[in-house]
Amino acid sequence: MNEDIFKIDKKILKSRLIVGTGKYKSLNETAQAIKSSGADMVTVAVRRVNISNKKKPLLMDYVNPKKISYLPNTAGCFNSNDALRTLRLAREIGGWKMVKLEILGDKKTLYPDMIETLKTTKVLVKEGFKVLVYCTDDPLHAKKLEDMGVSAIMPLAAPIGSGLGIHNKLNISLIIKQSKVPVIIDAGIGTASDATIAMEMGCDGVLINSAIALAKKPVKMAEAFKYAVISGRKSFLSGRMKKNNFASASSPEKDLIS
Repeated sequence: MNEDIFKIDKKILKSRLIVGTGKYKSLNETAQAIKSSGADMVTVAVRRVNISNKKKPLLMDYVNPKKISYLPNTAGCFNSNDALRTLRLAREIGGWKMVKLEILGDKKTLYPDMIETLKTTKVLVKEGFKVLVYCTDDPLHAKKLEDMGVSAIMPLAAPIGSGLGIHNKLNISLIIKQSKVPVIIDAGIGTASDATIAMEMGCDGVLINSAIALAKKPVKMAEAFKYAVISGRKSFLSGRMKKNNFASASSPEKDLIS
């Protein structure tokens, strides 16, 4: 049986769960949750998380970038110029070329501004970045991003930090069916069962931050997500039974004892 490999561009990851590093009570709790999750890639908000000022606590002191892959992102950016500046800075600081692009449309919904996103993606790909893109669940936009040469498509399941779960399964399914690059659910997941559903639908991975960091017991919740993602992936690969409108006996009727 062929090994089930999760590959983004040329990077192979052991876990299909990507974890955010924001909103935790401390960097120590962040590190514990990441370890419990089994994730080997974490997102880092370059504008919010300290990765360069040695006078203050560094994320790198708690989460070793040699063991856990950092994915710099543009959280908090509302236009192309800020996003480009942020990711170019990340490349200068740590040499990171694989990045997550996130350009928000407004502060209330935190929905992605797709016009700015598409424009910025084109520039980043041209500059040699390997871009994972936060986007709406619109299959047309997802296709345009793939045609531009992105490394992964990251549609939202629901608004960032809402915990509402997957609201538009049809659109997510359409994106999965048409995409040749990894599709990773980003934003809106609320609990472990949501992640299982995403994986059972055929998503290649999920990105979780708030659902873990804001749980009453983040470290334990991180572990729950670890197994939820594994379970959902195994379920998808196994191939579910067909749905029936009527009951079907689980035992054969042939050779019944009368």
